[in-house]
Amino acid sequence: MTTHRMRPLPAKPEIIFMGTPDFALPSLKALIDHDHCVQAVVTQPDRPKGRSGKPVPPPVKEMAEDLGLNVLQPEKASDEAFCRTISTFSPDLLVVIAFGQILRTTLLNIPRWGGLNIHASLLPRYRGAAPIQRAIINGEVETGLSAMRMTPGLDAGPILLQEKTAIGVHETAGELHDRLAGKAAPFLLKTLRDLSENTIREIPQEHALATYAAKIDRNTGRIFWDRPGNEISALIRGLDPWPGAYTTVNGKTLKLFSSRTMSSGDGGMVPGRVRGHSGEGLMVETADAVILVSELQLAGRKRVRASDFLRGFALAPGTVFGK
Repeated sequence: MTTHRMRPLPAKPEIIFMGTPDFALPSLKALIDHDHCVQAVVTQPDRPKGRSGKPVPPPVKEMAEDLGLNVLQPEKASDEAFCRTISTFSPDLLVVIAFGQILRTTLLNIPRWGGLNIHASLLPRYRGAAPIQRAIINGEVETGLSAMRMTPGLDAGPILLQEKTAIGVHETAGELHDRLAGKAAPFLLKTLRDLSENTIREIPQEHALATYAAKIDRNTGRIFWDRPGNEISALIRGLDPWPGAYTTVNGKTLKLFSSRTMSSGDGGMVPGRVRGHSGEGLMVETADAVILVSELQLAGRKRVRASDFLRGFALAPGTVFGK
């Protein structure tokens, strides 16, 4: 595979940081803690949230303001007017982590070095909005972080560095998210250091191997109990904590969390049937296995441990979900 040596980056480049959710917070904090020059932080506009519909600032805005940084919130970061604003900073580099918009050439060409993106997968696999959730849903045993020089398009630029990590057998999307977010901070600092020392050779992605991590929404989580148990358990873990995999019981929507496959089928399986419960959780039959669900949530209620849930909502053995 062809590799290309990168032009060196200044040891302390002038950076425009672009990010929005919690995932980006450790990396922003690491830049400040290591005395990098963050000229401005670009994040998404405040959005309505909850029943009140009151606009809520994104996590990156809250941290940036606490750190005394200049915050910019464009509706479209690649618009001509916003590009002119970024040009006034004359930055060396854009650092982009979970920002939430595809950036155009007009913006990427402004910094002297260009744009550096930290993505939560081993590219070219799982390009797109939900690489962490999709990796778990699809039963992957390994994922990681990719540092990529940004080009127009969706996560398609050449790779600078990658770091692999195993996915735990029972790990949820929330747990993996937090673990990768923590790893992203030192990974970003290493990438910046290696770029400044001119020790990185970028590697073009093999686009034929690319896969797409489609955005997660509330409809992603419907459980079809006639699927294999390992697939259902992976779906539940991949949508934990949000938006939650769900089924129905007695006309009510029930979300399931924190699951694992207990045993293979014994020939008398009824998909979706409650087999029983123990101190560890609720046991439910699938097409070929019994899964254990440790936490549940009825619509409009709090998420609770299965033992607490069952004290207030009876799920007798023989109850069939999804009917």
